Amino acid sequence: MATQVVMPKLSPTMEEGQLARWLKKEGDKVSMGEPLAEIDTDKATMEMQALSNGVLRKILIHEGDSAPLGQPIAIIGEPDEDISELLKTAGEAKPAKAETAPEKLPESNAAPAVEEKAKEPEPAANVSGNGGGVSARPDGRVLLSPIAARMAAEAGIDFKALQGSGPGGRIIKKDIETAISSKRERPAATTGLRPLPRSSEKGAVYGPSAYRDEPTSEMRRTIARRLVTSIGPVPHFFLTIEVDMERAAEMRRSINELYPDLKLSINDIIIKVAAVALLQHPQVNASFQDKTIRYYEHADIGVAVATENGLITPIIRAAELKSLLDIPGEVRELAERARARKLKPEEYTGATFSISNLGMFGIEEFTAVINPPEGAILAIGAMAAKPVVRDGEIKVRQTMRVTMSCDHRVIDGATGAKFLQTFKQIMENPLYLFIG
Repeated sequence: MATQVVMPKLSPTMEEGQLARWLKKEGDKVSMGEPLAEIDTDKATMEMQALSNGVLRKILIHEGDSAPLGQPIAIIGEPDEDISELLKTAGEAKPAKAETAPEKLPESNAAPAVEEKAKEPEPAANVSGNGGGVSARPDGRVLLSPIAARMAAEAGIDFKALQGSGPGGRIIKKDIETAISSKRERPAATTGLRPLPRSSEKGAVYGPSAYRDEPTSEMRRTIARRLVTSIGPVPHFFLTIEVDMERAAEMRRSINELYPDLKLSINDIIIKVAAVALLQHPQVNASFQDKTIRYYEHADIGVAVATENGLITPIIRAAELKSLLDIPGEVRELAERARARKLKPEEYTGATFSISNLGMFGIEEFTAVINPPEGAILAIGAMAAKPVVRDGEIKVRQTMRVTMSCDHRVIDGATGAKFLQTFKQIMENPLYLFIG
């Protein structure tokens, strides 16, 4: 008996999913429990499994399209089974698209699965100003498939220099794969800065810039929703302190000399110190729960990781119990899987406290937005040498500015200040971590 495949709930916070890739095509046999498609949730890319046996009769949404939970996205049935009623109900369940929405072309030359007859591709126009062949519609919109856009962003490929091989000159997955192969064969550039684009024609007049509309990823939509529910309802206040990092930097150098493969970073030390300080100030390791305040027994530290689709915070569970020999490898492994969108929901939800470090970008000081329901987040600036007064003398020391954003419903000013005092004391005397 034919059945509809609906968009499943693959993470606790998921409200809709984006079809990243079909692992089967129409006409393929599928078995119960077999991977059917890859779905982009709000934080990760996860496999959706088939819940019945049969043949994939109809694909109802294309790669790059989104659907709310429970919406039919495909039909599985027997090869000769009548699925007209299921197609009808699926069409009724699918939200109507706005008439002004740009039409999406299929990733290959095949006609869209849900349309009865193929549409003629729109003519392509060369709008590149750098000698490339990017394809665009007459209205200036670049023809670029969502999966190709994502691959180009991940690989650092400039899609404006490509000529698409898809319908109407559309840039598709194969074009990006070819560009990636070519990029690997070329020698690496000596600088990270690109040359300025220059017109080869004096007095050239340009019309409105060409542009492309790329579907918003589920991660970016969730970030937008959560920020709206954070910075408004959550009463933030901010505390900043400067930390002498000389001893921490020296300890890091010494440990890395003893364990060259460890690659201990300053951020790894910050995670450990923050966890230890949280256990001494349980009021900070807490969250507001409407009618209660929840105090946590362990310091589960969320570490902000930047990805192509937005920020995600994989969690170091019970960080206060882990040694400086354990934390670096776990952080790297989680960060790599976060960028590959392979984290499990339990690996990025349920932190008790978060750390965001922009020091590697030269940012000296900033404020971070609290990730609800956590009560605080620590913003780490760059460690830099600067003149300071010590014992009445001016000396050059490595210092770092740290700002904590606090939820005033959970943390009072004095409570946050005492936590930062403890954090500073341990960072400036890191041998404390090896005592007891």
